[in-house]
Amino acid sequence: MGHRSRKRQQIPPKAPDRLAVLEIIERLEREGRFDVDAEDDPPTIPLLPDMVDYLKVRPDSILKRRTAYLIANRFVDKLIRERKLVIKKVYGMEHLNGLDTGAVITCNHFNPFDCFTVERIFQRSGQYHKRRLFKVIREGNYTNFPGLYGYLFRNCDTLPLSGNKKTMYNFLTAVDTILQRGDFILIYPEQSLWWNYRKPKPLKNGAFKFAEKNRVPVLPIFICMEDGSRIGSDGFPIQEYTVFIHPPIYPKEGLSEREKAAEMRDRNYEIWKSTYESFYGIPLEYTTEGTEECG
Repeated sequence: MGHRSRKRQQIPPKAPDRLAVLEIIERLEREGRFDVDAEDDPPTIPLLPDMVDYLKVRPDSILKRRTAYLIANRFVDKLIRERKLVIKKVYGMEHLNGLDTGAVITCNHFNPFDCFTVERIFQRSGQYHKRRLFKVIREGNYTNFPGLYGYLFRNCDTLPLSGNKKTMYNFLTAVDTILQRGDFILIYPEQSLWWNYRKPKPLKNGAFKFAEKNRVPVLPIFICMEDGSRIGSDGFPIQEYTVFIHPPIYPKEGLSEREKAAEMRDRNYEIWKSTYESFYGIPLEYTTEGTEECG
């Protein structure tokens, strides 16, 4: 009587760099520094006005955009096929499909793949052939990020921030144009990336000011995570994503412009907080004090 050999996944040790990042996240949470990235950003090369075509209207920009999306879609298809990106369930697609104006889409930020997740959901929605999804990114990610990610950062409908006043003027003009013509902009209002951090972080005002100024809604997306059965090359379980798309938040009448933006921000945070507590079955608590304010 023979015996069968069962193939088992070789579990690598937990990567020291990931363990170090988790320690930094714990420290930043204790210190209440929620808007500080836990990992080093690439060095920032100043983004000058002639270095970016925000609306992708130049012939060379149009060609690069098409090429970049072909590459990006194949890359994401491969991630999904190899189960390195697992979108387990999406709730509330009707809220995305139901938008009939431009919108600011907000999402919690915990992994470079969360952008791919939102992009793929957008591509599966009824909006895909009617509108475009732009993404706000950091200056250094546009000017000095290496390799494949750098190429995608520069060409897949991204809106890089900048420390240059003229470039930022062009950025703000582009934001207004995009929203008023009916397209979407993805913004991470937490303003930091903490790897696999499950809690919502306090929110900054920028995304909500853009929405209020252009009289468009904010569409809150919150992604929850579960450990999958497969272990990644870093020694940690690959996360499986459950995506919650919530009803759009509109500016409230009878308030000043500043109050409208703050009220939308607070509602967005409360929606994320409720989603977190419902999905994980625990109250949202931080290891530091002074986090009652969302801005």
